[in-house]
Amino acid sequence: MRISDDRYNRERLSLDLALKFLRYEARTQTIRAWTGLSDDRIRNLYRSYMSRGGNFVPRHRGKSPHQVAYFMRSHRLQWESAQLASLLSLFGVVPLQSSPEVAAALPSVGRGERLCSAFELYRTTIPTAQISFEHSVFLAKALARGDQIKLDGCRECGGLLVMERLPLRERRCQYCLVTQSG
Repeated sequence: MRISDDRYNRERLSLDLALKFLRYEARTQTIRAWTGLSDDRIRNLYRSYMSRGGNFVPRHRGKSPHQVAYFMRSHRLQWESAQLASLLSLFGVVPLQSSPEVAAALPSVGRGERLCSAFELYRTTIPTAQISFEHSVFLAKALARGDQIKLDGCRECGGLLVMERLPLRERRCQYCLVTQSG
C-alpha cells in the first residue's frame, strides 16, 4: 500500500459520510464538523447528487438545534429521547464519561458512521419519530458534554432516561408514572 492510498481512503469515507448526512437533511456546519470537508465541497456534493430529480433533498438553513428543553417538551419526546440515547450509547457514539473535552472530540468520521447507523435503527424502530437527524446530533453532543442533560435510570424500574442535570421532574419513566398513578 502506498502512503497516499490512506489519504484517498479517508477522503472517500468523508465524502460517503457527507452524502449520508445530506440525505438526512443535515446543515452544512454539521456536515463540516463531522467530516472535515469544506463548505464549498459540501455544497458541490449537494448540487451534484441531491438537488435535482428523484434524489432531491431539501436543505435547512440557519442555526442547528441548541436547546436541551426540546427533549423535555412532551412525554413523547422524553420517551423518544431515551430510546435514541440508548441507541447512541449502544453504538458507541456517546462516551461513558461526559465532559466538554470529550464533546469537542466527538465529531469524527468513524463516530459519524455509527451515529447514522443508530439514527437509521431509531427511525426503523419508531417510524413516526419526531426527533430529526439534527436533533439527534445535538442530543449526542449534549450527552457527551454532560453539563445540561445526562443519562440516568428510572428510580422504579431502572429504565434509561434522559434527565436534566438538575432535575425538576421525578426520575421515573413514562411507564412507571402511568402504572403507579393508575
